[in-house]
Formats: sequence, structure tokens, C-alpha cells
Amino acid sequence: MSEEMYVNGICHCGKIKITAQIEKNTVRACHCTDCQKMSGAPLRAIAIAPADKIIISGNPKEYVKIADSGNKRIQAFCSECGTQLYATDVDKRSYNLRTGFLEQKNELKPLHHVFTNSWMSWIRNIDF
Repeated sequence: MSEEMYVNGICHCGKIKITAQIEKNTVRACHCTDCQKMSGAPLRAIAIAPADKIIISGNPKEYVKIADSGNKRIQAFCSECGTQLYATDVDKRSYNLRTGFLEQKNELKPLHHVFTNSWMSWIRNIDF
């Protein structure tokens, strides 16, 4: 059984705020090429929020991207500061929140790696 958690975040310029209820076991490290390109990093952490448990204040800029799988995915960001906010299906049934803008990002430890066919092999070898 997963632990539910309240999360909230605000974009860099403060124009868009998001609050949501997630289950901690939905946090993943995504290695897809879209996440790599859009984040400018080798991976991006995401937390999944059902549509009925998310509140978005403000008007994110959205566009549809066809993923490598052929699925249409809505990508959303702040049109003012560019903060990446979420991806969702075209019916907006669930949201992949970008954990980097969430206040609770330190508590959102990814439990799974997804789309590892495009991950950077050197990630395993980083020591802290």
C-alpha cells in the first residue's frame, strides 16, 4: 500500500501554482529522450497525480508532442519563465508532475527508472 502525499509548487516567476495529492510510489526517474531534451539533463524525476487530485492556478502554455511510442502527450510549462510543469495525456486523466518545481522535491525519491533504453550508462558510476 502506498503513502499519499500532498505536494505543491510554483514556477520560477510565480505565475503558475500547482497543488496535488500523489502516492509516493508513483515517483519515477524518466530517462526518455523527450525528458532529456526538455530538461537539459540526462533524466527527470516525475510524480503522477490523478486529474481529480490536482489544482492548477494560472494558465500554463501547453502543446502536443508525439512521443517515440506514437502517443500524443501534452507538455506544459510557464510561458513567462519556462519552468517545466507537467505532461499529460490528451484527455488529461493523469499528470506527470516535474518534481523539480515542487516544494517537497527532497522527499520525492524515485522508486523506479523508466525508459531506460535511452539512459546514460555513466549514471550508475557517479559517487556521492
